Amino acid sequence: MIFKHLKFALLFICIFSIGKLAIGQESDIAERIDIKPRPAKKFYSSNSLDASIFSTSTLQRPGVSKLSTLRFSYFFNFGFNFNYDFNKNFGVFTGIGIKNIGFIDKIGDSTIKRRVYTIGAPVGIKFGNLKKRTYGFVGCGVDFAFNYKEKGFIKRGNKDKFNEWFSDRTELIMPYVFAGISLDPGIAFKIQYYPTNFMNTDYTETSSGVLPVVTRPYAGYNVNLILLSVGFDIRYTKAGTPKAVLVAAN
Repeated sequence: MIFKHLKFALLFICIFSIGKLAIGQESDIAERIDIKPRPAKKFYSSNSLDASIFSTSTLQRPGVSKLSTLRFSYFFNFGFNFNYDFNKNFGVFTGIGIKNIGFIDKIGDSTIKRRVYTIGAPVGIKFGNLKKRTYGFVGCGVDFAFNYKEKGFIKRGNKDKFNEWFSDRTELIMPYVFAGISLDPGIAFKIQYYPTNFMNTDYTETSSGVLPVVTRPYAGYNVNLILLSVGFDIRYTKAGTPKAVLVAAN
């Protein structure tokens, strides 16, 4: 009976000694290892801010100077932005995107819709609370037109339309400037202005017939697009999330 109690006492002493040794080793590791937060990511990608576009223009043609009829487009506007935040309040961005932009011209009972698909790149700066997506932004960019579509119809009449790839009817290169604001949780509003003429006034058409006639259908036109974009700041790579890493102390 005494021998049995002695065995339990020896077993308890062994377990206690092993546990104490393990705790001592764990404390020693904790002293040699420093747990620090990884610096917040500064580079990340996001979608462009052109989900839906409302557009008008300052339209001038012979005998007319006005703002053109409001136009709305949601297809196909898509792109990506690439962002670099220097800190939580200031950053820069660029990107690439496709936009559906144009204007509507009304002449009496006739309506003519002209639009282009463009691919382009913005360059801008952001300032505000970038982590909470509450910030302002300004910048500039350039679009390249690659598809032109023109649709015309008389009220309650048939529609005539056509489209051309890499058309000469518009300018190929379309620079612009923009400014906007993003509000928590990331709803963005952007105003965009194109200072150059949308139409190519030197474009010519030659009529078919015995005596072909050369005309310049867009002579006298001066069209500067004004866009209001509504989009969402959706980040595909999350920025500013601290992660724990183990750094061996020297």
